[in-house]
Amino acid sequence: MTYVTVPDRLGLNGLPDSFIFTQWRNALKNATLVLLSLAAATAQAADTPKFDAQRLSQDVKVLSSDEFEGRGPNTAGETKTVNYLIEQFKAAGLKPGGDLAGGKRSWTQDVPLGRFDIKGPVTLTLNDGKNTQTLKQGDDMAVRAAMNGAKKVEFKNAPLVFVGYGVTAPERKWDDFKGMDLKGKLAIVLINDPDFETGKGDFGGKAMTYYGRWTYKYEEMARRGAIGTIIVHETAPASYGWPTVKNSNTIVMYDIVRKEPGKAHAPMEAWIQRDLAADLFKRSGLDFDAAKKQAQSRDFKPVELKGLSLSANYAVDAQVIKSKNVVAVREGSKHPNQYVMYSGHWDHLGVGLPDAKGDKIYNGAVDNATGLAAMLELARVYAKQPAPQRSVVFLAVTAEEKGLLGSEYYAANPLYPLASTVGVINMDALSPFGPARNFNISGSAKLDLLDQMVATAKKWNIAYSPDPKPEAGYFFRSDHFPFAKRGVPAVSFGSGYDWVDGGVKAGAAAEEAYTKNNYHQPSDEFNPKWPFTGMARDLEVLYTVGADLANSASWPNWSADSEFRAARDKSAAQRK
Repeated sequence: MTYVTVPDRLGLNGLPDSFIFTQWRNALKNATLVLLSLAAATAQAADTPKFDAQRLSQDVKVLSSDEFEGRGPNTAGETKTVNYLIEQFKAAGLKPGGDLAGGKRSWTQDVPLGRFDIKGPVTLTLNDGKNTQTLKQGDDMAVRAAMNGAKKVEFKNAPLVFVGYGVTAPERKWDDFKGMDLKGKLAIVLINDPDFETGKGDFGGKAMTYYGRWTYKYEEMARRGAIGTIIVHETAPASYGWPTVKNSNTIVMYDIVRKEPGKAHAPMEAWIQRDLAADLFKRSGLDFDAAKKQAQSRDFKPVELKGLSLSANYAVDAQVIKSKNVVAVREGSKHPNQYVMYSGHWDHLGVGLPDAKGDKIYNGAVDNATGLAAMLELARVYAKQPAPQRSVVFLAVTAEEKGLLGSEYYAANPLYPLASTVGVINMDALSPFGPARNFNISGSAKLDLLDQMVATAKKWNIAYSPDPKPEAGYFFRSDHFPFAKRGVPAVSFGSGYDWVDGGVKAGAAAEEAYTKNNYHQPSDEFNPKWPFTGMARDLEVLYTVGADLANSASWPNWSADSEFRAARDKSAAQRK
């Protein structure tokens, strides 16, 4: 038997030629299959409708112009923005998808918003049985204006109870309350998840779950009848310092108008400085760090801070303002009562404090005129293509900058059943630059919709890059979240930072510069040099994901261990 010598890339030197022939044949077959697969993917990418970078540029230019006054809700800027979006949806050939009036859909959904402002001083008095201490609003504690409908918050000598991380997670067999009755009590709770400190445990390690978000903690204590919730601030688990807490919680607050606001908001919602909280524990004979360590265990039980009580007194001015979501629809041909949704917020900060140049208009070009431009261009393309089997909804929401309120209102008062909503693709602050080799989403959630997006992006040679700071809880800070927490598979798409032209260095530098110099500043303005070619390419991916869903019978779900899986599974019987 003879032997041959071949380049040893396959590790075949010294083996029989019959064996080598078989290996080369199999390798050739596999390579052919790979090439055919790549060719098919390339063909699909080539066949996907193209998106117009110039139209994207024009929409961003108009929506972020000074004429639109920063697109503040309940302002003249809102009127101009809503009218522009309606005009563009009409011109594209879509149908109105908003509120029903006289048996017909309008282009908008009315969104009543509560506006809450503390009037006069906030009086906070701590009593340890020996002495009383006045706590300072903004320095010791950051107390939010009450959003439970009360015109005044007043209680005396309310007991304090430490409830650990304040988590009730049946799917993780976790209960921090152990039957504790919180009625008439103030709940002291830690920020983030029980496994944040160690990075290991039942809550995803460093990645924040919904249970770690401060909104969950406020809602859970309200559900349990607490007179108030006091969150202990620590910079690392919160992902921001005390100044952010102070500036974000001692200003005018907004919420959707709720039928029973007391079920979502306790009378007092507040944060407390970590060192002050530790001092309170010490006065009651407890060690804060030891109690925190115990709270990281499933066996934790609530602990009353004996001998301590807090009194509060402050007035609240509550008003109702009105804003609008804009809704358009491309009706499905076969299953019109099943819905794939694209969303994005139209609002920004309006007119505010002037910058160093005296500019008072917060134009919001990147945040989020880019997401609106993307939505409009998707609408134009969908309207020109054959009608999908399922309906496709385009939802431009108000008051994201006030706390995801437009999307929260829609999710609480859906125009189309959430059980029949296949998935939501949210677009917020997309890149106006050139194409990138990657993309990301807000947070680190695991769901079928993301898997489909990852697989689709590969056909354009775009890789998925996980959120580098999952502990910061970005998943809970964009308009997909109100849908997610009600079980609807939802993601917020993020532009990549590994640029084709310039690599990670250029992309990361641009992102850092925007965050430092332009984010939520008057300088977030349109730049005529922006090419928008990256966004045009990304929209091919987002269109394909949505169109594939709209022409399929699949119902994406969350991972088995997701905190949102139970809600989705519960609604399965309602799907038509």
